[in-house]
Amino acid sequence: MRMKVKVLCRNPDDYVRETKKDLQRVPRNYDPSLHPFEVPREYVRALNATKLERVFAKPFIASLDGHRDGINCMAKHPKSLSTVLSGACDGEVKIWNLTTRKCTRTIQAHEGFVRGLCVRFCGTSFFTVGDDKTVKQWTMESPAYGQNEEPIHTILGKTVFTGVDHHWKNAMFATCGQQIDIWDEQRTSPMRSYTWGVDSFTAVRFNPIETQILASCAVDRSIVLYDMRKPTPLKKMILEMRTNAVCWNPMEAFMFTAANENYKLYTYDMRYMDAPVKVHIDHVSAVLDVDYSPTGKEFVSASFDKSIRIFSVTSGNSREVYHTKRMQHVTCVRWSADSKYILCGSDEMNIRVWKANASEKLGLLAPRERAARNYNQKLKEKFQHHPQIKRISRHRHLPKSIFSLIREQRIMKEARRKKDVNRRKHSKEGAVPIVPEKKKHIVAVVD
Repeated sequence: MRMKVKVLCRNPDDYVRETKKDLQRVPRNYDPSLHPFEVPREYVRALNATKLERVFAKPFIASLDGHRDGINCMAKHPKSLSTVLSGACDGEVKIWNLTTRKCTRTIQAHEGFVRGLCVRFCGTSFFTVGDDKTVKQWTMESPAYGQNEEPIHTILGKTVFTGVDHHWKNAMFATCGQQIDIWDEQRTSPMRSYTWGVDSFTAVRFNPIETQILASCAVDRSIVLYDMRKPTPLKKMILEMRTNAVCWNPMEAFMFTAANENYKLYTYDMRYMDAPVKVHIDHVSAVLDVDYSPTGKEFVSASFDKSIRIFSVTSGNSREVYHTKRMQHVTCVRWSADSKYILCGSDEMNIRVWKANASEKLGLLAPRERAARNYNQKLKEKFQHHPQIKRISRHRHLPKSIFSLIREQRIMKEARRKKDVNRRKHSKEGAVPIVPEKKKHIVAVVD
């Protein structure tokens, strides 16, 4: 006669801690009746996590010194995370290695300002435009010992070029100046030219998804959209003040954000240009540049008020503001391709490297550190609207100049609101219409 014996098998590694093998791991029972104070306990943990986030918020990483004049433009390498290019007001272009924080190559590219800089989609070469009316193509590799720095191609234009951007898939690039020109890399004359009026253009950007579409900013306060498959521009929108830069969302084909002189940024859907999707405020001076993160959920802006701000696409107010005592007017900004770092160039000849998340720990994380970070993040999201946690997470120290300007603009805005209310009160009904904030800045949309 056979007898069945059931044996309980237990792996001791499942019941001891990772670090101290002599301590028993305590299994958790999730029955809510056994944890009557779970929510108050989690609130305290969320509050402590929010306080520690502000304590460890040290976003500044490094400063790249080497330029002899103010930084005017920057470009990211599409294939290399550690390579960044910068152009200065003295015509000098530098290639930086972010890993070593050193300049690997210096080129005297133009006479006068370097107005624009872009890297070819495959990363083998880059293009520069300057005040000397030339477009130059340079190889990304350093010349051999004893050889001079010479461009691969040079195109001499009739007028000054103010910006350049390369196509995301084909061997084509676009320049702006008195008109928008589309160039083939193998030709010395433009394939197609676009004009709308007589004013010059200041910036041009290709759409990374719908690669045949591009946007430009003009001096006559307009944003113009083009499709390279059509001989004429698509649409023109005239604003109250001039737009300095425009950037497409890398995850949503029709969305783009414009940096304006009226201290605000506007996110538009190119299919419905009558009003912006979102108005982003908080800057206290002209916004000079904007760049999206690779995730498409956030963007960073550079301003004349000596600060950079990080915005969520869905939020009107900034999530973060970065500044230092020595930083002057920030002229250009870029978000790294791994979504972890932000680079900005300013008037006092420095390129600064920042963390995209101010309190994030750099380097490898142990499994327990990663689990604790994720747990704290979920707790902060759960209690983010609680007054105490909201106050601590939003608090930022600002320079006195920015702080006083914010207060002054708040007073001016309230005065304008009171004036409109009084005019509406003492006028005929409908004589002073209520204009939504989103439509106040748009003068006209022309197809």
